[in-house]
Amino acid sequence: MLDAQELVKRYGRHRALDGFDLTVAPGEIVGLIGHNGAGKTTFVEIVTGLVRPDAGRIRIGPHDALRDGRAARGLLGVAPQELALYGSATARENLKLLAGLAGLRGRRRDAEIDRVLDELRLTAVADRPTGILSGGQRRRVQAATAMVGCPSLLLLDEPTAGADPETRAALLAAVKARAAAGAAVLYTTHYLPELVDLDATLALARAGRVIARGTQDELTRDLPGELHVTFADPAVPEMRLPTTDPGADLAALLTSGRTPASVDVRRPGLDDLYRSLEATVPESDHAAA
Repeated sequence: MLDAQELVKRYGRHRALDGFDLTVAPGEIVGLIGHNGAGKTTFVEIVTGLVRPDAGRIRIGPHDALRDGRAARGLLGVAPQELALYGSATARENLKLLAGLAGLRGRRRDAEIDRVLDELRLTAVADRPTGILSGGQRRRVQAATAMVGCPSLLLLDEPTAGADPETRAALLAAVKARAAAGAAVLYTTHYLPELVDLDATLALARAGRVIARGTQDELTRDLPGELHVTFADPAVPEMRLPTTDPGADLAALLTSGRTPASVDVRRPGLDDLYRSLEATVPESDHAAA
């Protein structure tokens, strides 16, 4: 559904994108992660047509997005990082505008709006101006504007930034439902546990490139976890040991004669992946600030 190859975007001497490759298949949720300046938002802006790349190719479904942008954008639903709602209009009115742009009319439009409002737990506030809604409710309205009309490709850029637990739960449930129905989803976030909840495949960006791609298990398989041991003798300090083989390391510890009071094994996770890649990938001279 989304296929981007060798994208380059320069701003003066800096390259926000420096050979950026990424594909997202129908029914797949891809978590695009990386620190600030990695190129995530620039990539989303290029996919949506707000920014034109200096080089590279991008296809959305059957369309060349750089040559046939209008047709390509017709397949998109976008929730940008910054809120983009009409504050004096109600949540329903915001959705009517986006549904109309998606080609929905009359009863079909109204039924789709009701469905999305219910999906994101917004029915009770649907007819209130968005400017007086809570921050979490506005986040859900913004996500609803991206989802109305069942687009084939969803681009969600930090959709839960500053969100409360209710908002986060509603958004994640809606995203999973859309992917299960066949939509391709690109999801950027700094909140890594969300990607575990979404069972997303991962694309880790750094210095304008995707430097790692795969499932969490694939990307963390060879990373060390941690063995946390406390001892029956309170005079013996607790130990935190990096380990790729917890059983062997614990056996070695037991032969030392010290008696553990508790043992906890932590598997490597996304934070460990971040740290390992930051340590091994050199900073690009062309990376965006």
